[in-house]
Amino acid sequence: MALLLPPLPLHSLRLSTSLSPSSSSHGRNHHPHHRSHVRPPKPSPRMASMDGYPLALPSVPPRRRPPYVRRGSCLVVPPPSPARKPSAVVKFLGGAFVGAVPELTYSHFMELLAREGFLVVSVPYDVTFDHERAAKEVFERFHSCLDSLLDAGIPDAGLEPSDLSRLPIFSVGHSNGALLQLLVGSYFSEKIPKANAVISFNNKPAAEAVPYFEQLGPMVSQVMPIMEVSPVYSMARNASDDAWKALLDTAGTLIQEYDQEIMVSLNKFADQIPSVMNQVTQGISEFRPTPSENRQLFKKSYSVPHTLLVKFSDDPIDETDLLEDILRPRVASIGGSIEKVTLSGTHLTPCAQDLQWQVGPQYTPADAVAQSLKSLSLNDTRVLARTIADWFKRIDPE
Repeated sequence: MALLLPPLPLHSLRLSTSLSPSSSSHGRNHHPHHRSHVRPPKPSPRMASMDGYPLALPSVPPRRRPPYVRRGSCLVVPPPSPARKPSAVVKFLGGAFVGAVPELTYSHFMELLAREGFLVVSVPYDVTFDHERAAKEVFERFHSCLDSLLDAGIPDAGLEPSDLSRLPIFSVGHSNGALLQLLVGSYFSEKIPKANAVISFNNKPAAEAVPYFEQLGPMVSQVMPIMEVSPVYSMARNASDDAWKALLDTAGTLIQEYDQEIMVSLNKFADQIPSVMNQVTQGISEFRPTPSENRQLFKKSYSVPHTLLVKFSDDPIDETDLLEDILRPRVASIGGSIEKVTLSGTHLTPCAQDLQWQVGPQYTPADAVAQSLKSLSLNDTRVLARTIADWFKRIDPE
């Protein structure tokens, strides 16, 4: 389980620092016994508040309807054109931590898959050391969502139940999500995907995934009470909706319409770290099943007929080659196929977002570098989405 925490770009975020009148009262005489009572300024209509202090809202373009709909705990991203009916359902699972809020962390990648003609169903999940339980919960939640779609369709996207009833099911998993997709394909033999795209697989022991893991238990048991009363943690958990909205606007992701349910997702995201730490204090010292147990399970029980293994050129924690050696005999024994590709990119390429780089009054070399890096990163993500889409279409031609 790699711990994925890509930073949100907060270049346009500015907190008010008007905590004292010194800047406006310079040179004035004050009575030596006079005490100034400074109150936080009252937020204006264009200001959000966080713990009573104003938070400037950035200017944002006119909003459009978000590209996803919520069904239960899942996010559903249909093809953007109502005239285009989907060719398959793609179940998507993101990496550890970031997989809890895919609308923030994988929005661009999911929309790219949707543009290829797929109905993407993302299943958010919380980090846990119990991978078996997580995989089985993901399985149940996905099929609950799928049943809902088959019953009611997606009226907002112009999709009737009949448009979805005969679609093949594929799956895509990134990092820890790739591990969970493999576990689903091993624990179940029915209602599993026809094809599975595994991106940046890794399944290291806890001691390697989290450095000094054995020493964390005693330390965390002492730190957790302090963390829970920390003003930073309190601020994150109790930030006003407008404050969260400012962060979402600044992030510049696909969330174009403020959604009250995003607040629930963000609070769950903030709760994951204390939850994981609590598991450590309870004496958990390894993932369940262990990496070696997972490898044996894949050798004996993996049942998805077709598998695409995707690794990146710059990903030091990738274990795709090891996985290929494990899966190839098993897939051959069930009459399936397995392919492996190496693409340009890093472990975080699927999390790249199409963010707007704001150039200053003068175009500088820094602007040129930033825009070039953004272009390269987004191109890697586009190539990833296109590679997976083309492979799915070869597996199940329309």
